[in-house]
Amino acid sequence: MSRRLLTTSAFGACLAGATPAFAQVSAERGARIEDNAIIVTARRTEERLQDVPISMTVYDQQQLENRNVVNANDLATYTPSLTSNSRFGTDNASFAIRGFVQEAQTSPSVAVYFADVVAARGQPALGGGNNALSGSFFDLQNVQVLKGPQGTLFGRNTTGGAVLLVPNKPTDILEGYVEGSLGNFDMKRFQAVLNVPLADTFKVRLGVDRMKRDGYLRNRSGIGPSTFNDTDYVSLRGSVVADLTPDLENYLIFDYIRSETNGTIPKVVIANTQTVGGIPCIPGAGASGAALLLSSLVCSQQLARAAANDYGYYDVENNNPDAQLRQEQWQVINTTTWNASDSLTIKNIASYTEMRQRQSGAIMGENIQFPVAGGLPFGYVSVYHDNNRDTLSQYTFTEELQLQGFGFGGKLQYQVGAYYENSGPLGWQGTLTSILASCTDVQSLQCTDILGSPTSPAGFVQNTLTKYKFENIGFYGQATYNITDTLSMTGGLRYTIDKVKSQGSVRIAVFPAPNFPVFICTSTGLPAPDPTQCIVQLNQKSEKPTWLVGLDFKPTPDMLFYAKYARGYRQGNTNPSNTIPITWGPEKVDTYELGAKLSFAGAVSGFFNIAAFYNDFQDQQLQANLIPDGTNPAASPSAAIVNAGTSRIQGIEVEAGIKPFAGFDLTAGYTYLDTKLKSYSPPLFPGFLPPTPTSQIGGDLALSPHHKLSATASYTLPLDDSIGRITFSGTYTYTSTQIAAADSPIGLLPSTNLVNLNASWSDIGGMPVDLSVFATNVTKEEYPVYVGGTFYSAGFDSLLLGPPRMYGIRLRYNFGR
Repeated sequence: MSRRLLTTSAFGACLAGATPAFAQVSAERGARIEDNAIIVTARRTEERLQDVPISMTVYDQQQLENRNVVNANDLATYTPSLTSNSRFGTDNASFAIRGFVQEAQTSPSVAVYFADVVAARGQPALGGGNNALSGSFFDLQNVQVLKGPQGTLFGRNTTGGAVLLVPNKPTDILEGYVEGSLGNFDMKRFQAVLNVPLADTFKVRLGVDRMKRDGYLRNRSGIGPSTFNDTDYVSLRGSVVADLTPDLENYLIFDYIRSETNGTIPKVVIANTQTVGGIPCIPGAGASGAALLLSSLVCSQQLARAAANDYGYYDVENNNPDAQLRQEQWQVINTTTWNASDSLTIKNIASYTEMRQRQSGAIMGENIQFPVAGGLPFGYVSVYHDNNRDTLSQYTFTEELQLQGFGFGGKLQYQVGAYYENSGPLGWQGTLTSILASCTDVQSLQCTDILGSPTSPAGFVQNTLTKYKFENIGFYGQATYNITDTLSMTGGLRYTIDKVKSQGSVRIAVFPAPNFPVFICTSTGLPAPDPTQCIVQLNQKSEKPTWLVGLDFKPTPDMLFYAKYARGYRQGNTNPSNTIPITWGPEKVDTYELGAKLSFAGAVSGFFNIAAFYNDFQDQQLQANLIPDGTNPAASPSAAIVNAGTSRIQGIEVEAGIKPFAGFDLTAGYTYLDTKLKSYSPPLFPGFLPPTPTSQIGGDLALSPHHKLSATASYTLPLDDSIGRITFSGTYTYTSTQIAAADSPIGLLPSTNLVNLNASWSDIGGMPVDLSVFATNVTKEEYPVYVGGTFYSAGFDSLLLGPPRMYGIRLRYNFGR
């Protein structure tokens, strides 16, 4: 459930679409443009990234460090075509590629993989799961962003693409590093990695990453934590490679991440009312009902306080004393690879993950009191975890068997496989949500309905409990045949079976007398003192074929042209926690792509890649914002996911790099994206006004900027190796305006221009010591990243704010290299 909802295997870590690159991408530290150092290892042969016929972006660990990438939002900042939605906090951010946005409570449109295993499932009310947690971005071989439908070679089907995180495997060298970082906002970070070859056939790698930073949003309310958008995580990782025989390898990974922060909070910036108490809000605009009261209180209290006390851009207010976002995940991954012959490799990938989350927060950002004697706390929506229950509690098991091989004298490369995923609840997950109620303690139901009466309640607390069970099965195959030395054709086919079973119990507690709750089922309207009296069960099953056909032409080793057509598919789902429990079916997309990759060497070396794509989107899973029409007293502002949309998504992507002279590198990526919601035909829901879409018909899809540019320049001084390597680099990113909420006067996010700088001195004085200084958002750009979209439903609206300037210093000691 989003804010509006409350208110209104990776088989080959660099698998590349048309050509089955089944293994991993490797990149030398500080990769150079002239040698195209990023290499794709397809079984026992290597091919350059430039030989892979798909639009993709790859970062090695050094590039991630230079850009200070520590979470999903950071990665999206630098990557053309990739955006992130952090409406529920950085740790709950979801990715979108080429306009394929994931609505709340739907399956991801972009799959995130770690060590060939898709991210753990999650289906909480406030986001979580299916993503890359903070603490995932250390000791990586690389991060790869693959654009377009994936499925004929990947474990889980997606329509938008995939983000692959490839950790460093244990090596046969005793090596490692210890690193410490300090920065503003009292940032402290410690990393350490130790690689130990205990024997020629048994290698171990251990790593830890610990980071803590104060939040950059200052809470001026005096309620709850003093700051928001902080960082506080620990990540532990251990991996073992055992060569059981010369042809049989077992690779085991254990990964643990815990994050405990204050969460995020939006900043209230506008009210839908005329001037109140001398504070201008929106002259001439109007609201009605509860929205009129809320807008008046927000205007005369919160916005008035902000003006009178000269609040800064990053000053916010909070009404939830229990604000928190705690996440814990542990994961075991086991990959067994058997080289059965020179032409056949069999691989098995199994994983088990448990993820828990506990979240409470003022998700609208309002902090007001009802104007009676003494004043009572009052708010629109505030969410709490349900006492001792988690807001997310889910396990995920995956099993994948692959066969990779060659045939016809090496002209045919193929992969076939089967995928199974089973994800289920570790217990009931639940929330308590106060809506238009005055509460001194929500979790003990110490509340008063100051707007309603015993016969006509207005304020209440909603208790939501859910369980989700997912079962996914896929059978796939893909093959590439070299017709000639320069012309190849690829075909892929997949059949997927997806099942979802869910249970939900939704009750509202009304208060005919102060602190005297009476529970009512939202599904029946009848009293329900026991939550089991309200359980609703839903099932959804879908099964579809998907496919890929591609052709690539390589007239010279440094020139590649390709074309492909793919059918993408994303499974349907259920939501038993709606006022009206609903299910929705799968969506599908037909993708057409043309591309070219060119490399050149000599006195001036570089590369130039371009791709043009067109997507035809059918049965699109879109959010329908629901506002009660007053006929059902148990109905609350909500939303529904419906297969109601058709869209067109088209664009061009360019990535290029040039080395005009020794020591100087210039790389850039640009995306032009043109999206259009062609139709929107949601069903009508009893008790609610006609649904409104998140985008306007004929307009852009949400979070889909027309232009996105990232350019990085770096220069390494011509120094003797005895001095070390000194490099200065800077990155500029531009993102054009984009729609975040079509139904709000502040729903258009402004364009952003961000500048990040980095200076590093590696191997200082010939010693194994590296020093770097970094700064992000150097120009101190103030910019929002999301809009609440509650202007008409709640009478006010709010923004989530991007991070301010941050800077720091990093010192590393390396050994064994």
